Amino acid sequence: MSVYHRRILAALFGCFVSISSSFAQSTTSTYSSLGIGKFNNSGFTQNKAMGGQGISWGNSFSINHVNPAVSVKNSAFNFQAALNYVNVQAATEESSEEIDGGGLSYVAMSFPIVPRRWTAGLGLNQVTGVDYNLTVTAPVANSDLFSQNTIEGRGGLSEVYLQTGFLIMKNLSLGVHGSYLFGSTIRTNQLVLMDEDFQGVGISSELFERTNFSDVSVKGGIYYMMPLGQQKVLNFGATYQVFGDVRGKEFAKMAEIGQASIPNSPGDVLSDDVEGSIFIPNRLGFGVSYEKIDKFVIGLEMQHQDFREYRGFNGLEGNLDESFKLSLGGQYTPDAFSMESMFQRTRFRAGLEYERLPFVLNNTQVNDLGINFGASIPVHTLSLLNLAVKVGTRGTTDNGLVRENYFKVSLGVSINDNSWFYKKVFE
Repeated sequence: MSVYHRRILAALFGCFVSISSSFAQSTTSTYSSLGIGKFNNSGFTQNKAMGGQGISWGNSFSINHVNPAVSVKNSAFNFQAALNYVNVQAATEESSEEIDGGGLSYVAMSFPIVPRRWTAGLGLNQVTGVDYNLTVTAPVANSDLFSQNTIEGRGGLSEVYLQTGFLIMKNLSLGVHGSYLFGSTIRTNQLVLMDEDFQGVGISSELFERTNFSDVSVKGGIYYMMPLGQQKVLNFGATYQVFGDVRGKEFAKMAEIGQASIPNSPGDVLSDDVEGSIFIPNRLGFGVSYEKIDKFVIGLEMQHQDFREYRGFNGLEGNLDESFKLSLGGQYTPDAFSMESMFQRTRFRAGLEYERLPFVLNNTQVNDLGINFGASIPVHTLSLLNLAVKVGTRGTTDNGLVRENYFKVSLGVSINDNSWFYKKVFE
């Protein structure tokens, strides 16, 4: 490895460390108020553009975070990072509101230890996101007063991960993905009493809850490529991730608005860094894809988690249901080896994504349906600019629920170099 490449690696690693200290959540949804928030099951930018495909598919110049067994295809050094933005039109039967949010989505690296046989990687990624703000105003029974509840939450779970994929026999590989889970959720419920002119009456109150999490998770993956002749293959993949009990500490306090988050201020402390855990059910995924190498791929994948097993902090039931996701997506490259046209080398992607979320409210199941598309545009030698766009709808206005029509954008970069771990003949 040249001195120039060592300097680039040092700079990228420094960037990784500095970004990890300011990692931000990027999920905006009313339904993230339930459980531990909304899970990110769609992988990195290139996966999102195909409806979350990644269990049975991958390529040399994109890090596969979905199935570590597919990472053996990363024959080049790869650094990836992306930002997300989401705009949500939330509506009930009576009103509607526009909300948005965004932040760093992920940052990751992949290294070919033995090209096409053994690959290692590390990264920082969002696992779940909590981001909601609700205001409910209602008359107080047997009085002329009104109550106004403002319910707000933010945070979620993130991961720092190490993963490796290795070829155990021709066309068959295994992978292991180990995560250190960390993060916190902060939830507040502010209550204000108001008179007929909507002026505050008496003392307002606030319930403040902060839970910090810290634990580990392990995911295993398997990948098999079945050759069909003439550069055509059938890919099979499966993953299984173990979450289990995720340990944490909870602080909860009731006080006047503005005082509940301050430990030593007047108020009633309900929990003072009490240790406990939440139980997150394990996730199973499998997929199949048909590929003509360097031309196109189309795949079908499914993921499943039984959130009936979910338990909130200190064993409280979450009142959640089974969750599963189906995705159908593909990629097309006009001419992967074109030397004259950047457009011809661009990888175009599209996909459909249906998710039955674990949330059931007022006997109504909450579903999520989205249309995805995007591309990886070559910008310099092997490096790429990655784009994914998703347009979808989540929930319904029936039975007092919220329908969320949303627009998501993921914009990232993939810096690749296939000379890092090869000895040079000429210097």
